[in-house]
Amino acid sequence: MSSQVTATHLYDSTRPTDEQIASLTSGDVPVGVYGLGKMGLPLAAVYAETTGNVTGADIDTDVVREINAGRNHIVGEPGLDELVEELVEDESLTANTEPREVAAEASIHVVIVPTLVDDGGRPDLAVIEAVTNDIATGLDEGDLVIFESTLPPRSCRDVLLPKLEAESGLSLGDFGLAFCPERTASGRALEDIRGAYPKVVGGADEESTRAAALIYDQLSSNEVITVSDTTTAEAVKVFEGVYRDVNIALANELATHADEFEIDVTEAIDVANTQPFCEIHTPGAGVGGHCIPYYPQFLINQFETDSPLMETARSVNDEMPHVTAQSALDELQTLGVEPEDATVLILGLTYRAGVEEIRKTPALPVIEHLAEAGADVVATDPILDDTSAFEEAGATIVRGVNEGDLTVDAVVLVTAHESFDHIDIPELGVESRPVVFVDGRQAATEYRTHENVVYEGIGLHD
Repeated sequence: MSSQVTATHLYDSTRPTDEQIASLTSGDVPVGVYGLGKMGLPLAAVYAETTGNVTGADIDTDVVREINAGRNHIVGEPGLDELVEELVEDESLTANTEPREVAAEASIHVVIVPTLVDDGGRPDLAVIEAVTNDIATGLDEGDLVIFESTLPPRSCRDVLLPKLEAESGLSLGDFGLAFCPERTASGRALEDIRGAYPKVVGGADEESTRAAALIYDQLSSNEVITVSDTTTAEAVKVFEGVYRDVNIALANELATHADEFEIDVTEAIDVANTQPFCEIHTPGAGVGGHCIPYYPQFLINQFETDSPLMETARSVNDEMPHVTAQSALDELQTLGVEPEDATVLILGLTYRAGVEEIRKTPALPVIEHLAEAGADVVATDPILDDTSAFEEAGATIVRGVNEGDLTVDAVVLVTAHESFDHIDIPELGVESRPVVFVDGRQAATEYRTHENVVYEGIGLHD
């Protein structure tokens, strides 16, 4: 190891472990966190509370301004408002719009920017590669680069490591590289990062694995699991998402046979799951968010061999918003109401309750399906400010319901926000017939037997 390596570096197995831990937790080791979004800011905050020396990089000037003022810009993360304010006040956390300036000062570089998918469904590493280039400009001997962004397997080995070496003029062994995937859900980020689940660490060499494991052993109260290499760690993260996508698709496909079975599929699933070897997920109106709908594409479109199971699961889950919307139309027609004469209310536009995120939200294709059929679609969401995408799809946005000025023929619950628990579904209907209620999340089953409601659940037999 070069003499340039100092106490500010952890990629150095010659130093005693206790000295390295002391350097890390005392603030002697500067940390750069690249990406301060929904997952990045909580991660930067936990790094900052552990090390006392974090600079976050984000190209969004509004985000950087808010953080440097001690304000958290992420909605729905318990504890993050107070933590960001405290960390900024004691100068443990700052933010910068210039990633290269951050890279020039940091010894640990943590990347947690989005991994995109292009129009053809192929992984797009453009943002990851741009940040990698920025880091390479300031990379020094003894630095450690950690990727937490979800990546297609082999990305570190085949794309990012060569880029770091080419742009910096250094080689692996002069610096370290590890993949340590985030295992975090919106709405519980701090809890997850601090140790709700074991942390996975895979290095490009043995020393990278050791150094990254040392770091996360300080951040997390849970076990740190080291795996063989970066590719294995990348696969762990993608496999987790693929498993959930395929499992949800199974539940959704079973749900579509509810009437043929003449049973409540969700009841059968719940009881089946009392066996420890069975864990069927819950059927629903669709799979959304920035994770599960995308991760299968990291495998489906990367390799030459076919992936029929994953492709089928994606197709099944992508179809569920249309199944949900058509259920409303079918029930309306049973009551003698044609689509062009119907007003349908959509409850919930975000992909998940309590999370201000609309990527791949099922609400959008539900609205499109209903609007294309000729229905008058109105929609509401208690936490979403920007509703332009849904208005363009054909919905009229309302800010409140059950206020006496809204009458509809059908209601479709897409996202079970807590505030919807107080809505009186029967009161929304017209006086001459019951209101159709499609419960896309099995969140309001109390209406199944209500005399003024025609209830339709995903997986529930009429």
